[in-house]
Formats: sequence, structure tokens, C-alpha cells
Amino acid sequence: MKGTAGIPALELVTLNKLISKFDRAPSMFFSSLFPTQQYDSDTIKWELEYGSAGMTPFVAPGSVAPVVGLDGVGEASAKAAYWKEKMYFDEEFLNNLREPGTWATYQTAERKLSRGARKLRYRVDRRREWMSCKMLLDGAISYTQKGGTKISISYGIPASHMVTLTGNDCWNVTHADSVPVEDVYDGKTVVSEDSLSQVNHAVLNSSLLKVLLMKGTIQALLAKSSFGDGDLFKNPAQVIGTLLGVGPLTVYDEMFEITGWLTTAVAAGGGASYACYVDDASDFEVGGTARFVDMSEVNVWEDEVIEAVDVAAGTVTVVAGPALAFKAGEDKIIMRKKFIPDNVFFMFADNAEGEPIAEFMEAPHGLGRNWGQFADTKDQWDPSGVYMRICDKGLPVLYHPDTTYKITVF
Repeated sequence: MKGTAGIPALELVTLNKLISKFDRAPSMFFSSLFPTQQYDSDTIKWELEYGSAGMTPFVAPGSVAPVVGLDGVGEASAKAAYWKEKMYFDEEFLNNLREPGTWATYQTAERKLSRGARKLRYRVDRRREWMSCKMLLDGAISYTQKGGTKISISYGIPASHMVTLTGNDCWNVTHADSVPVEDVYDGKTVVSEDSLSQVNHAVLNSSLLKVLLMKGTIQALLAKSSFGDGDLFKNPAQVIGTLLGVGPLTVYDEMFEITGWLTTAVAAGGGASYACYVDDASDFEVGGTARFVDMSEVNVWEDEVIEAVDVAAGTVTVVAGPALAFKAGEDKIIMRKKFIPDNVFFMFADNAEGEPIAEFMEAPHGLGRNWGQFADTKDQWDPSGVYMRICDKGLPVLYHPDTTYKITVF
């Protein structure tokens, strides 16, 4: 093999045109909602504004106009996050790609390249979505910087805008004190009074929608309205959203997957609070489900609930060790989790003072000073092959932290 220079499908211009033609990964709600801007450097600065909608005062004719500043302004800055991933294609694939023989052989190789590029593109998209979702729901994100340093950014969301219900107020209990309509209206009032903006989005997943659907207080209110039970079960997102005064609910069930390769063996029957060592524990979350996967067998796996995560030590501790044994360097742990957890009702105003409440700032990266997703390749001599890589760099920024409201409902 003489390298990839003679393969048109692997030229950088062709590759980058290919990934740009792919649609965004399916159902990337937050990434699609807010605009993207190019920033001049990888140190991104933005202003925080609490409250707005001021009004110009009366003054006497001929007098000096008063000076007005931005209400409750503060400045934040952080280094942009950088993420990238690559895929390897061996010499057999490359030879088939350049083979001047049958159309079927050429088409198969082209399809494999396209599928690989799409997979990388979608994984990059999901990282962007994860960052935007963490910013809005948790008010903070953590990521790795140069030298392996772990940093965290706080976006300044007020504590009064992140409410956790307890006891009989939880939505998954039948007690009369649990009144979702009241909780949502209280949240709308907080957003309106603090930011002077009106909530126009409410997001939850199907599991929480089912809880609301079966809630006695919801059904009792609808029985007195023009909707009735028939419409409730036929179109629950529309009916419940209208009842709560937030318009149609956005039911968001998209998930992401985190993989950690085992660095030490996992013994069978490890007992309670079993710590597993992985190559990277940074994205695993307490309360998630860790799936131990035997890579040498087909459909051999075991699920355990994550009890604790120690990023520095590289450990994921599960409530109970798996019954099966798993090998270091061969087997892995997978955590699948929804972007919107089962116990979260999230609402926000997407606009304040005529501007979006958030943006995604793309930072320049690579020797060519690229913004956004960029694909490139690198030949490998022995064994012969080529790596295809996609990189991205940037950071979501939140200008109006008081326009969001999160209810952890149980």
C-alpha cells in the first residue's frame, strides 16, 4: 500500500464534505434549539445577566440622559472543551476501496467508510448535546483539559431554580399533598419574577409522563375540563402540557452511552459496594446502571447499579459485585443513561430580552485553525492501515441563568 493519497474518498476535502452532509444525530433537542457562534480563541468569555426588561425613566427636557448598565451583570470565562475520536481501517479495506474491479466491491467499501464516518459524527454530536444538557439541567459541566487536568464550570443558576421534592410532595406517591400542577405553576412564577421572561418549553421523558398520566390529581382536573380522559390517553403530552400551562410537553427519551474498559479483573460474586477499575471513570454517574460485558462471548452481560464514582482513582463502585467474572483489558462496563432522567421535570424560557438564553461557542482547533467538526486521516505503516478521526472544540455558554427551572420530582 502506498498510502491514502490516491484514494479520493479519503481525501480531507471529501471527508469533511461527507460529514457535513450527514444530518445531526437523531433527536438532539438542546443542540438544535440554540445557535452556534465561532469564537476567536479557546478561552471563551461570556456575560451573565440576571433580570432584564428595564424601562427608561422620565427626565426634564435639556437635562443629561442617565447612564444605564446591564442588570445584575457578571463575567465568566473558561477554556473550551476538546473532544475527538478515531476509527481504524486496515489494508484489506483500503485495497478494496481502490480496487478497479467490480462495482459491488467498490460500493461495499464506500458504504463501510460512510457508515464509519456517520458513527463518528453522531458520537461527536452526542457529546455536544451532553454538554448543553448538563449546563441547563445541572448548572455545571466537567471535562478534561491539557495535561489531564479535570476542571468544572458553574453557570450560576440560582439554587431557588433547582428544586428537589421530598416526602408526600413527590410526584410518584398518591398522597393528596402531591400536586404537580401547583409545583409547575410555582416554578413558572419564579422564572417570570426573576428573569422577567415566560417559560415556553417543558421537557421530560416518557417514564415521568406516565407518572403524570396516572396521577389522580391530574385526572381529577381533566375530568372537569373540556379534555376528558379519552383525549388524555390519546394525546397526553398535548393535554397535560396545556393543563400545566406550558404548552405541548417535549417528551425527550434520547440516551447516551459511556464505555469504560476494565483495567483490573472483576471477580465473580464480589459482594456489596464492589469497586471496579476502568480506564476512564469521568462520565459515569451515581444512580446509573453499569452493564458488565463479556467481549469474548455473545450476549453475556450483567447489570448493576452504580453507587459511587471516583474519577481520580478511576473506580466505578456498584451496589453489588456481578455474579460473573470479567477480564481486565478485554471486557468493559457500559452505562446507558437518558439525557433527561426519569425523575426530572425541566422548563425554561428560550429567549430573554430578544436574545437566545444560550449559545454554543466553537473554538479554533488543529493546525488549520478549524471551527466545529473536522475530519482528517493518518496512515499507519505496520500493519498497514489508516485512522480516520473527527475532532471538535467548543463550549456551551448560558447568558441568562435565571430563565431555567428544574424540579427533581422524586
